Amino acid sequence: MIEISAGTGLVDESGEALAVPVFEDLVWGPGADWAAAELGEWLDGYLEEEDFNGKHGELVAVPTGGRLPFQNLFLVGLGEELDLERLRQAAGSLGRRASRTVDLATTLHQVDLDGAAAVVTEGFLLAQYRFDKYRSEPKPARTERLRYVGERSAAAAEAASRARVVVDAVMLARDLVNEPAAGKSPETMAGLAAEIGRRAGIEVTILDEEQIAAERLGGLLGVAAGAHRPPRLVRFEYAPESATGFLAIVGKGIVFDSGGLSLKPAQGMETMKTDMSGAAAVFGAVEAIASLGIPVRVLGITPLTENMPGGGATRPGDVLRARNGKTIEVLNTDAEGRLVLADGLALAAEAEPDLIVDLATLTGACHVALGDKIAGAWSNDQDGLDEVLAAAARAGERVWPMPLPDDYRKNIDSDVADMKNTGPRYGGAINAALLLKEFVGDTPWVHLDIAGPARWPDEEHYQTKGGSGFGVRTLVALAEDLAGSS
Repeated sequence: MIEISAGTGLVDESGEALAVPVFEDLVWGPGADWAAAELGEWLDGYLEEEDFNGKHGELVAVPTGGRLPFQNLFLVGLGEELDLERLRQAAGSLGRRASRTVDLATTLHQVDLDGAAAVVTEGFLLAQYRFDKYRSEPKPARTERLRYVGERSAAAAEAASRARVVVDAVMLARDLVNEPAAGKSPETMAGLAAEIGRRAGIEVTILDEEQIAAERLGGLLGVAAGAHRPPRLVRFEYAPESATGFLAIVGKGIVFDSGGLSLKPAQGMETMKTDMSGAAAVFGAVEAIASLGIPVRVLGITPLTENMPGGGATRPGDVLRARNGKTIEVLNTDAEGRLVLADGLALAAEAEPDLIVDLATLTGACHVALGDKIAGAWSNDQDGLDEVLAAAARAGERVWPMPLPDDYRKNIDSDVADMKNTGPRYGGAINAALLLKEFVGDTPWVHLDIAGPARWPDEEHYQTKGGSGFGVRTLVALAEDLAGSS
């Protein structure tokens, strides 16, 4: 684990490397002015040769040649107009570039933004994440110490300790998403949930297949019918005495999605170990909220199963009855996420929370509409939607509001049941959201389709290729907002 600490004044510090901020057109940020003065005119020529101008995303390593009490100097470009997410990204670029640096001092926390130290910590640590569990020769980041030096360093180190809790939660979610499906059966996931409960002081209830049937969770049972490994449903309950709000979060937990009898093509299965990204986000967020002591009550629900084409699998044309009694005709067994979420949402609504948020890698249609890096949001409540959008913006996770038109409801009308699980080709993400709406009643609800950003397509600033942990930071920020502690 990287040690994060507060140092002394910059001129009294020394070490392996120093990272300082630079704004566009080589406007020196805190600490960069001192370093530039110490290096002299030679630096101008070096930066011209390196084509470094301080634009956002630029980063250059400057050899100090003994002219600074640091062996290396990183100049981190912040651009002209800075906000917290751009600072988080810049810190991520630094974390990636400095991953072989053991000891790093920085003044990035001194830029004039409230919350700077927290986002610098998040960006730097998240960029150094690696999933090397199955590599015979892992190459983890070598950084052991990150020191905030100069003004406000003590406050920065304190902010970093809270930020690290969120980072650890994101990394937990990333690990779960990146884990091959063979290593995360529903039973294994449920065991991890129990462990989270023990270490964070959260009440955890786990339903096995018999209890799932007794609780009338027909959607979950129907999806699980073809799988060899039995389903589980996890229920987290965090209820601090001082709670000022009640948030329910529901995460889709399909630990592997073959498509069921509506079998996916081979290439379509290659990334389907990630189809439990919504559940992973709930696991991470619940632990972070409890560990931070945020005074909001949280109910977390994750239906966990595989979607497999075994001999007992649900057939196209079968009808399932969900927890709230409504029936769904299954015309495509590969539209299974909405079936397990139907039960999870109905359970959440019964608890009468102030707001339900569900997260799911639900539709390829949303991925097509918004691309790899933006989630879609549907809601039956404008205030709730505004709260989620504000929390996502503060957390640095991009979410875009989408329509939920009543006249599209006929798209999922069934000839034999209350609804069917697919609609016309176009508007597929809307059709899925309209089905979910049937299971929340009058409870304010926001649906996040994270099919794109749950799996990051490439190495970029603080994101690494693969599971992103998308949604964890938004949920923690939302809990803070609901508790009035942001």
